[in-house]
Amino acid sequence: MVDDLMLQSKVVETLRSAGHETIADDGGDADLIVADLDAIEIDRVAAMGPPKLGFCQHTDTVARRRAERAGFDRVVPRSRMARELPELVRALLARDRDSD
Repeated sequence: MVDDLMLQSKVVETLRSAGHETIADDGGDADLIVADLDAIEIDRVAAMGPPKLGFCQHTDTVARRRAERAGFDRVVPRSRMARELPELVRALLARDRDSD
């Protein structure tokens, strides 16, 4: 759930390179949601079932806190998401499998 097309293509390319299948939809069939907190309704996405990785500008502490309180599994600055996306996804998916 990323509106910025340049960033979206980078997210898709990074995840595919790491061996993940990607879909761009409402997140209903996903194993994990990657969401730009500036581009979504935080509470609506937080209510969805799969684990959620949110990202925002490092200075946007309001969005970060709101997403964490709403139930996002992980919220990181945009720069960290771009740098560590495969590792963040791997950790969230592993944690989700371990909780089953």
